[in-house]
Amino acid sequence: MAEGHDNATLAQRLFITDNAVHKHIGSIFLKLGLSVGDSGHRRVLAVLAHLRSNGGPGGIA
Repeated sequence: MAEGHDNATLAQRLFITDNAVHKHIGSIFLKLGLSVGDSGHRRVLAVLAHLRSNGGPGGIA
């Protein structure tokens, strides 16, 4: 997801269905509190949240 791949590419790389990718990404957004109405791109926001939680780059205040 951090590399900008779409669901179909992620599914192919992970050997799972597109629907499974969709469900997993939805779970990630839910756990991070990123609703459909959030401004910005939820995938980018999710990656930034992950990086911040692991002390990696992107720790923008």
